[in-house]
Amino acid sequence: MDFALAPNRSLRYSPFQNPKPPPFNPQRLSNAKLFLPPNCLNRLPSPRIHGASRIGTRVPVRAGGSARHAQSFSSGSFSGAGDREKEEEEEAAAAAREPSFVEFITSERVKVVAMVALALALCNADRVVMSVAIVPLSIANGWRQSFAGVVQSSFLWGYLISPIAGGTLVDYYGGKVVMAWGVALWSLATFLTPWAAETSLWALLAMRVLLGMAEGVALPCMNNMIARWFPQTERSRAVGLAMAGFQLGSAVGLTLSPILMSQGGLFGPFVIFGLSGFLWVLVWISATSSTPDRSRQISRYELEYIQSQSSRQQSSVIQNKSKTAKVIPPFRRLLSKLPTWSVIVANAMHSWGFFVILSWMPIYFKTVYHVDLRQAAWFSAVPWSMMAFVGYFAGFLSDMLIQRGITVTLTRKIMQSIGFVGPGIALIGLTMAKRPSMASAWLTLAVGLKSFSHCGFLVNLQEISPQYSGVLHGMSNTAGTFAAIVGTVGAGFFVELVGSFQGFLLLTSFLYFCAALFWNAFSTGERVNFDGTE
Repeated sequence: MDFALAPNRSLRYSPFQNPKPPPFNPQRLSNAKLFLPPNCLNRLPSPRIHGASRIGTRVPVRAGGSARHAQSFSSGSFSGAGDREKEEEEEAAAAAREPSFVEFITSERVKVVAMVALALALCNADRVVMSVAIVPLSIANGWRQSFAGVVQSSFLWGYLISPIAGGTLVDYYGGKVVMAWGVALWSLATFLTPWAAETSLWALLAMRVLLGMAEGVALPCMNNMIARWFPQTERSRAVGLAMAGFQLGSAVGLTLSPILMSQGGLFGPFVIFGLSGFLWVLVWISATSSTPDRSRQISRYELEYIQSQSSRQQSSVIQNKSKTAKVIPPFRRLLSKLPTWSVIVANAMHSWGFFVILSWMPIYFKTVYHVDLRQAAWFSAVPWSMMAFVGYFAGFLSDMLIQRGITVTLTRKIMQSIGFVGPGIALIGLTMAKRPSMASAWLTLAVGLKSFSHCGFLVNLQEISPQYSGVLHGMSNTAGTFAAIVGTVGAGFFVELVGSFQGFLLLTSFLYFCAALFWNAFSTGERVNFDGTE
């Protein structure tokens, strides 16, 4: 009689029930295999069946199992438990295999970081437009250089407030949601800047403050998304790709702004970049996910690779999402550790140099070398393009050092030392340049080497405390913003009082060397215990 087995029953041949084996019926076997539950076949001596070859060792076959198992079942060759273990080992080895360059570039995680890079490009383009527009605005309104510095630094007033709150929100809600709101708000502020400038000075300052507040979440969101999507051995490259977009945003903003102003008026760039941000938000919401396991586009191999690497390193937010990220961060314990202060000092110095160069180089080339505004913007844009390319090379070099056995701590110290000592030396060369072409070459070298910092303190935030990487980035960004305000405003007053840009650049060079010493003394690439428990 043909029948289907009930669940959790075993298909078993017992010689005591029927001394004579029943004739082999292929149809009965074909019907029965569709309903076989786990552990339905046991290792028993296989009888000789008339008209058929001897059936091998029988092993469990799950209903709804893989096509490979169903095929082996129907063909009469049953794989044993050892074969299954071998297959699992092969799958684990495949997940642990390092992806090729083509697999890496075409992966879903690179698509995510490319969207982050585009957001950072818009972030920087929106902020540097004022660096170009400040020259005609100052002439039209009769502003002195010191007051022009105050107008440019108004962006940083808002940027000073938001990073800590933004970093905490990122740790709680994830990078996707917070980044979408941030881009939407700073694009709105950029789009409304022309109206604000024509209304009153206070309205203009208010829009710049709103721009800074919204952009304060950008880098914490970047860190959060990279920590979720990339294993440690790829994070430097991921940061290099994201920050390449950041630097290209400076180059695009400085290059296109004079062109757009000549074609569409003084406020043309603000409108174009603002609308571009709104378009980015629509794509970001529809095409990305906050974590790999929520992505609908990710392949099974890529998901297993990310999860296996993250589980092995115990540093990914996917596997180590701490409950402490859901409450008020332990600020006192965070500030009690010297590795935290090494990151804070590094971010402060990085921001000082970054904003001084970003805000004052167009004016520097115009006043020192007497080039017109379009050429000044061009001379200022070339270094940021170089920084984008050197940044990815630095990320590749950093990951390679770690893969070859260099400790994470030593790698971060090497990268950060290049990122501080190199620009310090290059700025000294800049002060001695006699021609604008030579000055641009020194400035390009300074900004290019500066990108090594992205593989120093910027990646280090994820390593010393993955669960607090957002708030740590916010704290260090706040210190960096304060330093940027002092540097941007101080440069204007310094030039008025001393009458020399070169003296301020030499001061910046000296501070770079001091920050490098502090970093090498107190930084670490190991995870730091901030929870008060061992």
